[in-house]
Amino acid sequence: MNMIGPKKVTREERMKIAYSIANQVLERYGSKVQAIGIYGSLARKTDGPFSDIEIKCILNALDEDFSYEWTAGDWKAEVNFDSAEHIIEEATTVDEEWPLTHGQFFNVLPIYDPKNFFTELRAKASSVDSSIFKEAICRTLVEEMYEYIGKMKNIEVRGPQTFLPILAMEIATAGAMILGLHNKQLFSTSAQVLSEALSLTDQPEGFDDLCELVMSGKLSDPQHIIAICENYWDSLLKWSSLHGYQIECSTAIPW
Repeated sequence: MNMIGPKKVTREERMKIAYSIANQVLERYGSKVQAIGIYGSLARKTDGPFSDIEIKCILNALDEDFSYEWTAGDWKAEVNFDSAEHIIEEATTVDEEWPLTHGQFFNVLPIYDPKNFFTELRAKASSVDSSIFKEAICRTLVEEMYEYIGKMKNIEVRGPQTFLPILAMEIATAGAMILGLHNKQLFSTSAQVLSEALSLTDQPEGFDDLCELVMSGKLSDPQHIIAICENYWDSLLKWSSLHGYQIECSTAIPW
């Protein structure tokens, strides 16, 4: 019995499929199509034999964005349909996952783009003010990192220690996002977040130890995990203060 994939597909075959999908979109939507482009690993030319196909389609007069994901057995495709207004808004919004999510706006490989829409999109995504990145870092410190450290301290008091390895991964990933935002650096893929973050400059002390702990998979010693994470947290607070990334403290409800 033939099992459903993913199965090995060459880059040439994957590109052929992408152009076939784009032609079908043009046939169906005609003049409503403003631009079509490939994003993700296929656009960056880093796709592997089991990578999927990701395509953005910009339509005129689109009331609501939508997308399709499907598999043909051997391969999987995702096609996003966006209005120009919405995708520009998304490209110029900075949140805690910006270093991982926004590469799609900088590395589009155009298939159909008669008015250079994707060039304009990249320019707009590149023009976001530094203050917006600072706000995203401050939010990440409160909404992600502060909460993770609170969970770790609870575990230290009452367990369960079995959650510590996952928590260490989450703290390391949030730390990488903060560093990516600080350097305005995009990560190529989720699999490379920690290794690429380690190559960035101006790191808080202890970040390298935390990443190496997580990447090594040596997460069986609860006290060692806690010590590494607490050291990183202390260093992160000092690093944040040095760069003006403040955790806002208030007893008043913020509305």
